[in-house]
Amino acid sequence: MKSLGKRADGLRLERMQDSPMWAGGGFRNIHPTLPGLRDKTVAGPSISDFLYGGERRAPVGTLPSVNPMDAWLKKPDTGLRATWLGHSTVLIEMDGLRVLTDPVWGPRASPSRLVGPKRFQPVPITLRQLPPIDLVVISHDHYDHLDYPTIRELAKRDVPFVTSLGVGAHLESWGVPAHRITELDWWQSHTLPQADLTVTAAPSQHFSGRGLKDRNATLWSSMVIRSKRHSAFFSGDTGLTTEYATIRERLGPFDLVMLEVGAFHPSWGDIHLGPENALKAHSLLGGGAFLPVHWGTFSLAMHAWDEPVETLLRLAPQHRAQLLMPKLGEAVEPAQIEVVTPWWRGVDDGKRARKKIGEPVQQALPESMQWPVD
Repeated sequence: MKSLGKRADGLRLERMQDSPMWAGGGFRNIHPTLPGLRDKTVAGPSISDFLYGGERRAPVGTLPSVNPMDAWLKKPDTGLRATWLGHSTVLIEMDGLRVLTDPVWGPRASPSRLVGPKRFQPVPITLRQLPPIDLVVISHDHYDHLDYPTIRELAKRDVPFVTSLGVGAHLESWGVPAHRITELDWWQSHTLPQADLTVTAAPSQHFSGRGLKDRNATLWSSMVIRSKRHSAFFSGDTGLTTEYATIRERLGPFDLVMLEVGAFHPSWGDIHLGPENALKAHSLLGGGAFLPVHWGTFSLAMHAWDEPVETLLRLAPQHRAQLLMPKLGEAVEPAQIEVVTPWWRGVDDGKRARKKIGEPVQQALPESMQWPVD
């Protein structure tokens, strides 16, 4: 199946094996399990839980969305603007350049178009409606971040890709020319030729794999995007790690901080943040406008679809966090946002709530069930 991708070999594999994060047959985390982050008293979810458990796992109504194309015609007043397009896909406009993070336009977070977690609704614009992109950044190779049909379409564009070690093998097998792919180890940087924009890969606390036999065969990273005037942090997928303090010291401060908040469970504390740990990570990073990602698009855990943002909204004042919570497709400038409007409320009002997910969209299990953590 082409959507599974390809394992690295040759010089690419040799470079991966030279990484200090390579251990034996695959990559590792700096802290495999941080004490106190995972609740050892809570059992991990069962297959039955994934298929039928949980309440309000998906919205019954349609989430409000905005077509951003008119907004994109005008340059941002402050030089920095972000458009959340669903899950972890964000179009960042930074001083005249456009960067796209973890682009996923496919209908499912799965190797199949027939089974697997299905997206709640289409992206506000089609992939072909995207304006010219200067760079695509991909954090790691899980299906909800590295999407086969999306990459196949982007491969037709003359756009460079920056990603983590080993992920380039997937990209190349799907039609992206090798000269347009840059793979980074943690703390390595790439500067766009003839442009004042640098991307640096940084630590995260996660894992990788697209099948049952390739766990940790590629690296996972957070990414820092910096111009002379602005800087943005993109978490990819991660649990809470003390490395965030090091990232702040070496690469901060940040004008925009994008952290994953959805698809969490008490037993996954070292591989996914969830809203409470995301606020702690935001503090370790030194603050900055906080745009939550990795929610509102797929049902990948047992919590209610809107629980991550409701928890954020409740706890953010205690952490003095400046939240940036736009509608899908709404282009916003971090420096101009002062008040959060909970636009997601009312989506299910007057509609019959779906008590449990209990439908075939979950026939393929999410990442945390396919590859149990250490």
